[in-house]
Amino acid sequence: MTNKDLEDTIKEKVNPLLEETMEKSWGVTIPKLETDITSKLKESSLNIYIPLGKDFSESKKQFKKEFLKQELRLHLGNISQLAKVLDMDRRSIHRAIKDFHIDMDDVRQHEETPEQFQEEVVDKKIRTSLEQYTGLIQEEKMQDFYKELPRLSRNIAKFLPKPEMTWKEAEEEFERQFLKRSLEEQSNNITKTAKKINIRVETLHRKIKKLHLK
Repeated sequence: MTNKDLEDTIKEKVNPLLEETMEKSWGVTIPKLETDITSKLKESSLNIYIPLGKDFSESKKQFKKEFLKQELRLHLGNISQLAKVLDMDRRSIHRAIKDFHIDMDDVRQHEETPEQFQEEVVDKKIRTSLEQYTGLIQEEKMQDFYKELPRLSRNIAKFLPKPEMTWKEAEEEFERQFLKRSLEEQSNNITKTAKKINIRVETLHRKIKKLHLK
């Protein structure tokens, strides 16, 4: 799905669903909230907690392990299928499973379909937007919306493209999110950020340029 197709889908399919749910729960629509939600739905998403407070290499290693576990669950442990999606060879995936000490029995016990995963992504993005309105909307009315959220997330997820990333794309997205948040924590001071996450200043400058962070 192209960006233009996604824009059209959100305008024609997703916005009416959001407006309908707001009207049902609150009696009114909130355009700003609607825009907040749809903006998040357009963003690429890893749906993986990215840890702060650790150095860059340690956080990246933790991310890669969690990302691989997630993808294994989504592809029901099918290494051949996963290799095509991640643009990796099967041997590299088997080696990563071993290096990260991933328990395949545990993976199989927590398998989920791409549809379930997409619903979780949508649910999380909507909840993140709603949190900004805590205290601004009556608690009772907010709970009315939350009751509709499972159905809303399920219906929206049907119209959105399945979130797939190659291994390289996922690494880049991790770096983009991790470095952006780390820089924000240090008021965009590159020297302090580099020291905090334990990488060279020159390396951070290079990554900022490559990832278009400034």
